[in-house]
Amino acid sequence: MSAPLQELRRAYAVAVVLRAGRAGDAAAALLGALLVLAFAPFGLYPLAVLAPAGLLWLIAPLSWRRAAWRGFLFGAVEFLCGVHWIYISLHGMGGVAAPVAVLMLLILVAVMAAYSAAACALTAAWAPAGSGRRYALLFPAAWTFMEWVRSWFLTGFPWLNLGYSQVDGPLRGYAPLWGVFGVSFCVALSAGLLCNAMDGARPASRRWLSLAGIAALWGTGALLATVHWAHAAGAPFRVSLVQGNIAQDEKWAPEYFEPTLDMYRRLTDAHWDSKLVVWPEAAVPAYEDEVKLDYLDPLEDDARKHGTDILLGIPTYEAAGDAYYNSVISLGSSDGEYRKRHLVPFGENFEFLPAWVRSLLRSMDLPYSSFSPGAADQPLLQAAGYPVGISICYEDAFGNEIMRALPQAAFLVNVSNDGWFGRSIALPQHLEIARMSALEAGRYLLRTTNTGITAIVDAGGRVLSTAPVGKEDVLSGNIEPLAGRTPVSLWGNLPAVWLSLLLLLAGLWWKRRGGEA
Repeated sequence: MSAPLQELRRAYAVAVVLRAGRAGDAAAALLGALLVLAFAPFGLYPLAVLAPAGLLWLIAPLSWRRAAWRGFLFGAVEFLCGVHWIYISLHGMGGVAAPVAVLMLLILVAVMAAYSAAACALTAAWAPAGSGRRYALLFPAAWTFMEWVRSWFLTGFPWLNLGYSQVDGPLRGYAPLWGVFGVSFCVALSAGLLCNAMDGARPASRRWLSLAGIAALWGTGALLATVHWAHAAGAPFRVSLVQGNIAQDEKWAPEYFEPTLDMYRRLTDAHWDSKLVVWPEAAVPAYEDEVKLDYLDPLEDDARKHGTDILLGIPTYEAAGDAYYNSVISLGSSDGEYRKRHLVPFGENFEFLPAWVRSLLRSMDLPYSSFSPGAADQPLLQAAGYPVGISICYEDAFGNEIMRALPQAAFLVNVSNDGWFGRSIALPQHLEIARMSALEAGRYLLRTTNTGITAIVDAGGRVLSTAPVGKEDVLSGNIEPLAGRTPVSLWGNLPAVWLSLLLLLAGLWWKRRGGEA
């Protein structure tokens, strides 16, 4: 045996000994931090396979309780590193007291870590250590199922799903078929197969078969990424996305009200050559009825005169139900209103929090804290002569809700105010999520934000152009209206979720039979 190979085996033997103790716990936490690098802005998407593969190796010899603990450490550090910007939103931008903001962040991190803990516990409990079944079936099924639960339980928080990290990788080809959860399954399956291939205790034939499985999985994904699921529904047309860059501490200040309205009007007046102009979330810092006669009606008159439609974010009020909404309205050839359906945890929705926290947050009178959710099914807005799929802020992370607009919608529009996140990594992370929405839907996406990242994204999830972050700007370009539908827009998350559930039930059945690997 060669000296390098002897040293490698010696190092592996030491690693096997260390993984059973505190060093294994520390390694799990470190891998959680490394996983964040798989997502934007870093884009090291292979780490989305390598980090979970390392976690799977670390829990291989453990009981389900110890495996759950390492899964918790992995998830806690992942989310602490990956969504630390929530503190900026709550304290720096929202005015929440620092201790309360820290507490709320830690509560969220602990809840998110519980999902990865549950996935590791199920994997360890229902399959023998080192079994091919644990690697190739139970782990991807458990991880994907827990991601799905995380997307709706306690209002849902699907940030940092494994699938989002692959928007620039070969596995992106599965998104129009299975959606982001299907991509997550493929990532976790790749991690399991990699563990199987690296397990020296397994027969060489099975190890080579695992490597072949990875190659087939990624190769098929690359081929699927070349498929076009939609076709042209009309001629390309010009759009302009207005990025106002209003500082968060100025947005609702009375002295900035008129300058804000003047700025948006000035930027729009310079782009009447576009067929569609889009303003960001809550661009107008007043309720619609307060500015309709003096501001919105003259703006609409000019829009009609130039043959331009405008989509703009504005709060609205419904007297009949005494309800306030975070809305997008259309001005120009047709009028309409979309009301935000999925409110943001902590910012707009407090109902899942303890009563004392809800009372404290409401006492702070945050700008968005009084909104009500819009109806689940709303008629599509018309803009530039086509029906449009609208989403507000992080609604674009809920693929099933975006898909409700298909196949009618010819393109997608997402308006947001990511100024709540400062200059943190939340901005590129959110754009990455929006790109996955475009990829799943097979539609162009116009993403207009207050401070950035404003972008035009094509039907393949590729960013065509962006506006500079933190600057007043108008991003213009051409998009193509599309028709047709992707498979995931037809059947939603059901295939990925049911496959995961069936594999978990099969693991439980095998466990009760006392089967061996």
